[in-house]
Amino acid sequence: MKFNFKIQQYQTDAVDAVVNVFAGQPYSSGVSYIRDTGTLNQKPQQLSFLALADNPEKMELEDLLRDSGYKNEAVALSDDQLLQNIHTLQSQNNIKLSPELVNDMGRCSLDIEMETGTGKTYVYIKTMFELNKKYGWSKFIVVVPSIAIREGVKKSFEITTDHFMEYYGKKARFFIYNSSNLNQLDNFSSSSGINVMIINTQAFASSLKEDGKSKEARIIYSKRDEFGSRRPIDVIKANRPIIILDEPQKMGGDVTQKALKNFNPLFSLNYSATHAKHHNLVYVLDALDAFNKRLVKKIEVKGIDVKNFRGTDSYLYLEQIVLSSKKPPMAKIELEIAYNKSINRETRILGVGDDLYYASQEMEQYKGYTISEIDPLRSTVTFTNGEVIKAGDVVGDVSEKDKRRIQIRETILSHFEKEEKLYNMGIKCLSLFFIDEVAKYRQYDADGNEVLGEYGQMFEQEYINVLNEYTTLLDTPYQKYLKSTCSDVSRVHKGYFSIDKKTGRSIDSQLKRGSEFSDDISAYDLILKNKERLLSFEEPTRFIFSHSALREGWDNPNVFQICTLKHSDSNTAKRQEVGRGLRLCVNQNGNRMDVQSCGDSVHEINTLTVIASESYKTFVADLQSDIKTVLYDRPTVATSEYFKGKYVKVNDVPTLIDNEKADAIEFYLIQNSYVDMKRRVTDKYRRDVAMNQVAELPDELKPMSEGIHTLVQAVYDDSILKDMNTVQSPLFARFQRLHKAWQLLVL
Repeated sequence: MKFNFKIQQYQTDAVDAVVNVFAGQPYSSGVSYIRDTGTLNQKPQQLSFLALADNPEKMELEDLLRDSGYKNEAVALSDDQLLQNIHTLQSQNNIKLSPELVNDMGRCSLDIEMETGTGKTYVYIKTMFELNKKYGWSKFIVVVPSIAIREGVKKSFEITTDHFMEYYGKKARFFIYNSSNLNQLDNFSSSSGINVMIINTQAFASSLKEDGKSKEARIIYSKRDEFGSRRPIDVIKANRPIIILDEPQKMGGDVTQKALKNFNPLFSLNYSATHAKHHNLVYVLDALDAFNKRLVKKIEVKGIDVKNFRGTDSYLYLEQIVLSSKKPPMAKIELEIAYNKSINRETRILGVGDDLYYASQEMEQYKGYTISEIDPLRSTVTFTNGEVIKAGDVVGDVSEKDKRRIQIRETILSHFEKEEKLYNMGIKCLSLFFIDEVAKYRQYDADGNEVLGEYGQMFEQEYINVLNEYTTLLDTPYQKYLKSTCSDVSRVHKGYFSIDKKTGRSIDSQLKRGSEFSDDISAYDLILKNKERLLSFEEPTRFIFSHSALREGWDNPNVFQICTLKHSDSNTAKRQEVGRGLRLCVNQNGNRMDVQSCGDSVHEINTLTVIASESYKTFVADLQSDIKTVLYDRPTVATSEYFKGKYVKVNDVPTLIDNEKADAIEFYLIQNSYVDMKRRVTDKYRRDVAMNQVAELPDELKPMSEGIHTLVQAVYDDSILKDMNTVQSPLFARFQRLHKAWQLLVL
């Protein structure tokens, strides 16, 4: 399968925001300079290209000792011109004006804020092509904070090659910096086309630390015999490269900053969803923008609430309320059942009047637990002793092992609930488990053969149970798929882990110092190599287990369930936990299931379910808090003052909202009850937007309609976050969808 890429307006806007900062810069096809190719073998003297400039009498050696190189033309605009261009862009994009030009990394440092999953790597690759097309700049260095991101960036260059070739008629030459292969730097310098060096900050900490003691530092900062007695850093510096920082908030150390300046950058571009240090911001697409534009998946959360009934340690887990057109509501409950030689935990479907004491083979702990009411609307079961249990609640003696089994089961259930609909649309559904110890999924026997660990065994047991529930006698395409491809439980799940080079066995990924992530390139190679294959129906793998330290490497768009089988770590931001599954999915043709493909049903198709190891309310509250802290500064009221001076596009032309139009917008919002007395945006407005039945604007405002509603939707209040993330348990949401059918039955 091959990914198909399309031109999307928000990405084009992000590219244009950078390109237009340099409006007025003349085009240059690249400045040819006398490239230092090092000393000839028979010439002992070591001459730098700078030394030649200072010694005209030696210029006759040029033909022997030099070759042509191409560097970026200098920025011809003055600081005032650059700042003026930035202010124009900020006004048009409704961004606060920068008080001054930030030029701590070349002529200017520009910030581009893009939410995770919206394609920032694609955007900065396209930006390279546009800067080359308009101004002739061709030398770029992409700096990333980890090996995982580095390998992902390399993969992005590979899979977009044909796409950009189609639009620009050329390819970018890219390579990963390697101090043991310095000849790549010569090619980087001598080529006149688009050249990109990709480097991670781990190389900075060692190989780019001037006066460093490491072997790598000695290589890049010292004259090398195998490199023509040149310093590699001088070869890089001579190109005056444009620096692109991917996730700069993760690379703010003094060593990194000093090393970046040693590259002699023309200017720098900073791409992130969460900038820590702010420069000149020219484009914003934050989490709220991305959700409103339906550029990322919606999130729902399943969590585990553990509670204890009075005076008992009986185990109970209410999995779901079962609704049927032929029966009253039933409760699917897991409880302990006594057998002659053991006590097992098993699932039973029970109705009003059923006594758990008898259902459990007369276990004393369940005395008094007779079901008196099953409420599908509130998704609760009430017992005759007054106790109430809610869907997703676990009661009684609950061990860590119990919680993990419930998480695994709920992940499988969520997967099957979505899968048939997705399959019929040509979309492969994937579920991703993160674990903190390989042995819990995979072990080795005395002969070195792979055997299942605890979680692997749990998965296969629960998968078979759920598969049996969803397998029918119907001869539909999905049922054929289940029976032919998905019936062998050993083939539907697979582990992606670091590999021990000596034994070839899967091992726990080692964390790099001061981080939650691993630098194990072998594991990322495996993940990225199989990225497209995992999206094919021909590949039976649908459930993936991976080490939590590798999660930064996972960005497969068809992950619809994420389950972390470990204690929730307060140090790990919840946005980070869900970030791996935010990308919109693709079908078997490699087409993205976005607004252009699906219209208003984007979030009906693209919903990410997170199976949390804690209460869903706790998880969602933490997630919303994370999102709120990184949202771009937003207004909280929709007054005429808010609209005055803003720009909206009319026929692609930025058009100013003057005082008269701003007053008209405020009156329109009041007239239609879209704002309250304090000018806060009302639920009525948000409902009308969701239902595509927003009241028409007055004739004089209609040309600005799209831009005006974008501005209104940008006004913040806490209810917006509730729309972005399901606050209630998705189990409850499932019951709500079925409730209408039950009401009709009752009537």
